[in-house]
Formats: sequence, structure tokens, C-alpha cells
Amino acid sequence: MGRLEALLIVGFAACFINAAEGPRPRGVGPEFARFYESTDTFSCISSPSIQLPISHVNDDFCDCPDGSDEPGTSACAHLSSLSPYTVGAVPIGDVNTTLALPGYYCKNKGHQPSYVPFTNVNDGVCDYQLCCDGSDEWAKVGGIKCDDRCKEIGKEWRKLDEQRQKSASNAAKRRKELVAQAAILRQEVEVKIHTLETEIQAEEIKLKGLEANLAEAERQQRGKVVKRPGSGGKLSMLAQLARDRIEELREALIEVRSQRDMSKGRIAELEGILTTFKEEYNPNFNDEGVKRAVRGWEDYAARDKPTIGDEAHDRDLDEIAKPDSETGAIKWNEWEEPEESDVDVLYKIEAYLPAPFRDWIDKKLRDLRVLLIENGVLAPSSDVGSSKEVEEARNALKATEDSLKNNRNQLNTHKEDLEKNYGADDVFRALKDQCITKDSGEYTYELCWLGSTKQISKKNNGRTTMGNFVSIDSVTVDDEVPPDGKGLGSGVRVALRYENGQHCWNGPNRSTLVVLACAETDELWKITEEEKCVYRMEVGTPAVCEVAEKAQTLKDEL
Repeated sequence: MGRLEALLIVGFAACFINAAEGPRPRGVGPEFARFYESTDTFSCISSPSIQLPISHVNDDFCDCPDGSDEPGTSACAHLSSLSPYTVGAVPIGDVNTTLALPGYYCKNKGHQPSYVPFTNVNDGVCDYQLCCDGSDEWAKVGGIKCDDRCKEIGKEWRKLDEQRQKSASNAAKRRKELVAQAAILRQEVEVKIHTLETEIQAEEIKLKGLEANLAEAERQQRGKVVKRPGSGGKLSMLAQLARDRIEELREALIEVRSQRDMSKGRIAELEGILTTFKEEYNPNFNDEGVKRAVRGWEDYAARDKPTIGDEAHDRDLDEIAKPDSETGAIKWNEWEEPEESDVDVLYKIEAYLPAPFRDWIDKKLRDLRVLLIENGVLAPSSDVGSSKEVEEARNALKATEDSLKNNRNQLNTHKEDLEKNYGADDVFRALKDQCITKDSGEYTYELCWLGSTKQISKKNNGRTTMGNFVSIDSVTVDDEVPPDGKGLGSGVRVALRYENGQHCWNGPNRSTLVVLACAETDELWKITEEEKCVYRMEVGTPAVCEVAEKAQTLKDEL
């Protein structure tokens, strides 16, 4: 139970008790009023056998070993754990000397009632934070007078409390949203798992079929007859011979044309040389050899020259020189019989068998073919695996194996994800990999939920990993909450451990303990280095507002 809840209970109890009974002695809280009902005697709370006249209550002398006879003075303050050790604190026998009362009760009308330590009663100091009505300084020691300020303090407190309640309500609402997001994300993972399991089952069945297809394709490839060149029907052999002969003539024509074109070039070059020689030689030069050469050239040039090809003739030759596969003049495939394996030959027997026996015969023929190959009667093909059918079957099998392996890896990853600890209600699943930062001097600190913590230099943007997330844990804290509410407070808090960060020079690997407290938004409040390269972050987030959320739910139900 928190302090605020305890104070509220005390306040409500006070209202009911005050309505039913008379005034209590100074400093007595409503929950202890029943011990002071008698008008004659008073029994010590922890030791009822010790009875005192009622006049001894608040007489500024400690009569009861538990201090219950002095609820409105500091006479028994030495029994408080806040007081220094005194001789009077030594227990006598088995008598309980533990302080029975929590302190001096301040009614604080207009604000929240509370208790003040007995050491603060009549100490000359106005403790307005705990006793805003000033009743703890009733003796006016040293002339001190503490005015009642509960009205103004209560008004300010209610204003801040309204803000706190509003913030707590928003935080609870935000947490509900995070929980809903986390549930959707978890459901998506579960759907992926179901889909992958279905795909894997289908692929496993498909894989078995593809393995059978590949085995059959390889068996058919091994079962092909090793034929001699030229084997086949007479028409097929004749067509093959004619095709080979035409191809030979086509290649010869191409070669002759090439030689002709080369000769034409050489003749043209020679004629040019002789023409130049005839035009430029000196006829007065008396050289019989030269003169005979000139007369011979003149006779050669005067004769009719044969035509050595023209463009139309060359176009015809080009057309003739094209392969039959381009011109389509002769479709050799229609004249050639397809190559048959001995399996195909054996299977032709099925055409003459009654339908009920075909399946049985088919199996027997296949078994016979395998038996003949295994015993060396028939020769398997020497190029197993080179046929198109085998390659296609092998590629299809490989693609399915790769897909199956990838799906199995994804399935394992998603199943491991479902088993991970994402905190209460899986809430951190909705925050995973989101980051928040805080500027602090020359560095910017970064926290990525369930990811890593980093220290980023503002000078060169250098990043130092301060830890990687390993687990969700809890720690006990006892801190004061500042006025702005950005603090851890007291109690058990959720903590995230980040370890195995970058190695610290002359030290350990960096690590960070992230301690969380309820807040309306995700905010990095404080970063400290508790020891060398061991960091602590204090962070506010609605993800850990379970108590506020439950309180809001109870309020809605009421």
C-alpha cells in the first residue's frame, strides 16, 4: 500500500470515528482512538498490564515502555528509530519497548492528514510539509508560532494531484494502446508461423514428387539406346545424307565466292598498275622488253572482258548460301524419324494390348529395362544428367530445397520470438527497436528498446555502444521523487539489462542497467556512470504503469 493510499484511509477513518466519539488526546490518530476511550485509566498499548491514570497521558513524561502515553509530546521520542541511542532505550526484561505509535498525528484540515516524527514535536521548527496546520508546535517553544497553512497548501496540492492523476490516466491509456499493439504484433507472428507451417508441409510433399521426377528423368536418360551414327529408317538415313551433302555444297559455295572476290580484287589492282605503266612510260626509250609489255597490255585491253559476277548474281548466291534453318526451303525434321530409346520401342507393344493389362505391362516393361541395364544386356546412355529434362528436374528440386530451408529458418526464428520475454502483457513487443535520446553535455545518449544503448559524441558523431539488450529484470529502489515527478520513487521497479558493449580501455566491456518508472511518455531522465564503464539510466515510460492501469480499471468498474 502506498503512502497516499494510507493517508486516504486514515482520513476516511477519521471522519467516521469523529462522528461517533468525542475528541481524542492531542497527537492521537483515528485508528488508535479506541485505546484512549476510558476517562479514568490508560493501558499501555503494547503492555496492557501497565495501567496509568488518564492524567498521565500527554504529561510530558514517558511512563509506557512503548511511548503510547505521550502521543502529543516528544517525551518518548528516544524510542524512535530516528533518535540517537540513549540509556532509556535499553529494554527491561521482556517488556516491548518498540514505539507503538507512528508519530504525532496532524489533522491538517483542508489537506491530507499525516504523522510527524515525535522528534519534531515542539522543536521550534514549522514542518509544513507534514503538518501544515502547525499543531506540532503547540508549546510555542522559543516564541515560535506556526500558522495554519493547510488551505493554501491543500489547494496547491490538489492542483498538482489533479495534474498527476491526469498524467497517470494518460499513461494508463497509453499502456493499454501499447498492450493492444503488442497483441496485434504477436498475432501477426502466430499467423506467420501457421502460414509457414502450411507452406513447409506443401513443400515437403512437393519435394518428394520432385525427387521422384528427377530419379525418373535420370532413369530414362540412362535407358536411352546408344545408337550408331546413321542408324534409323531408310528415309531418315537418306534425308540425313542429303542434308549433309547440301550443307557440304553450301560451305563449298561460300568458299569459292570468297576466293573469287579475292581474285577480282587482285586483277583490278594489277590492271591499274599496268594502265599507269602504259600512260607514263617513255616511248622514246629504246627497250624492247618494255615495248613488248606495252603491246601485250594493249592487246589484252582490246579483247572483250568476261563478266565476273554482278549484284543480282551475288544476291542469288547469298540466298543460296543461307542455311535451310533460315530460309525454310526444306524442313528436314519432317523427313527424319525421331531417335527412339529401347524403352520407347518396348512400350509400343502397349498399343496391341487390352487396356486392363497396360498398367501391369507398363510396370513389368520398366522393371525389365532396369534389369537388362543392371545386368549389362543393354547399355545405359553415357551422358546422364546432360539432357534438358534432367537439368530441369534437378533445378526444380534445388529451388524447392532452398525455399524449404529458408522457410524452416524463418519458422524457427518466429517460434523463438514467441518464447522471448517481452515483459508483462508482452508490452515491450510494441516498443522494440524504437529509440529515445537525451542530450547531456558533449554527448547524446540513446536507448533503443530491447536493442542497444549508445553514447554519441557531438564533436565527431562517434558512436560507442554501451550495451546490448540481454534480459528483463527487476530492482529495488529507494529514491526521492522530484517535484516534476521524473523519478523512480521507492519500491520494486522493472529494469532492462544491456551488456557486452564496446570494450572499455583498461576496463570491462560496457554495460547499462536501465531502470524504469511509470510516466506519460517515453523519456530518458538521468544517466550516471556508477563505476568504470558501468552505466545506469533512469527512464520513464507508460509500459510499466501496471498499477496505474489497474487502479483506473477499478475506478471504471466502480
